[in-house]
Amino acid sequence: MKFDFIVIGATGMQGRIVTRDLVENGYSVLMCGRDQSRIEHFLRKYGNKVAFVYLDLTNQKSAEKVIRNSGAKVAVNCAEGDWNFEALEMFANCGIHSIDLGSDIPILKKQLAMNHELKKKGLIHITGCGSVPGIGNVMLNYADKRFDTIDTVKVGFAWTSNMPKFVVPFSMESILEEFTMNAPYLHHSKTIRVKPTDSIVRVYHKGVGREDQFNVGHHPETYTFYQFCKKKGVKNIEFYAGFPDHSMKFIEMLVELGFADKKPVYFKGMKIVPDEFLTEMLKKLKFPRGYTETENLWIYIEGKHKGKKKEIMMECIVPPLKGWEDAGCNIDTGMPASIMAQMIFKGIINKPGSYSPEDIVPVEPFFAELRKRNMLVYENGKVIN
Repeated sequence: MKFDFIVIGATGMQGRIVTRDLVENGYSVLMCGRDQSRIEHFLRKYGNKVAFVYLDLTNQKSAEKVIRNSGAKVAVNCAEGDWNFEALEMFANCGIHSIDLGSDIPILKKQLAMNHELKKKGLIHITGCGSVPGIGNVMLNYADKRFDTIDTVKVGFAWTSNMPKFVVPFSMESILEEFTMNAPYLHHSKTIRVKPTDSIVRVYHKGVGREDQFNVGHHPETYTFYQFCKKKGVKNIEFYAGFPDHSMKFIEMLVELGFADKKPVYFKGMKIVPDEFLTEMLKKLKFPRGYTETENLWIYIEGKHKGKKKEIMMECIVPPLKGWEDAGCNIDTGMPASIMAQMIFKGIINKPGSYSPEDIVPVEPFFAELRKRNMLVYENGKVIN
């Protein structure tokens, strides 16, 4: 059987969200990963619209065979970002369009450097197609047109839940990196690095309330936003992460106990990498009954228009979505990826090359699709979609 899409990392949270959104929009999906047991309910529920094939990105020859045999037009890569460049090379070798959920800056640069090669092959690749990066990038594209010059861009996320129970909000490995990796930001055109927890401030966000936020690394926006806005003179770019108090305290405790460490330890002859071990253990953690989440994805731009100072606050509010409670606010990562992949499939996005979303994703159709999924986009407090 030939499929419309192939989803890599389909057994994880984001892969399951992408797959479900694609299937419920009428497409067929080949789900690929390493643990079929996590998606048995998908295979039963969606019948001939989905199938599963084991795929390990560390085995290039075998992975490329699966990709080719899928017959898919577009690949959605939901695997951990460390493999994004290798995966892109495989997709290019197989002649298939592709997207992913985002890479750190060194890997991102390698992906964007494939622009010429992908153009020659007539292939499209978009990196960073989730929430932030993803929705935030498209909001930047929207706001950019309203400025003659841009001085400052701040971007981030803030989320909360209806009960003080710890639930993994997205990739635990990524969260630990956000709490521990020195965070780069642009200040007066110079790159400054800060320890994330040294930059904590208390702020208010619509739909979320007051909570701590801090500068984080492991996000590509400080690079891609600069490339996009440098023509308008941008000098300051910062990325912020905001967590509810109960989640913040729990993660800080895990870091203090050493679970963010990537250096192996040995127990009874077994090699254990603490952050990988923790990630696997937390996959067993279930959402409490009645638990819901709300998230605010935001971007603040300051500059000038017609000689006058101008400020725009863009926000995308992601409320609990009926029928998707077990995904929490992770829907704002998986669903945008599904939307962008569908845009490539339909030919709405049709310019070959390697891109970040702000460079290639059409604003109005994208915002309209977010609205269908109950995600409202605000410009200075007014809904625009």
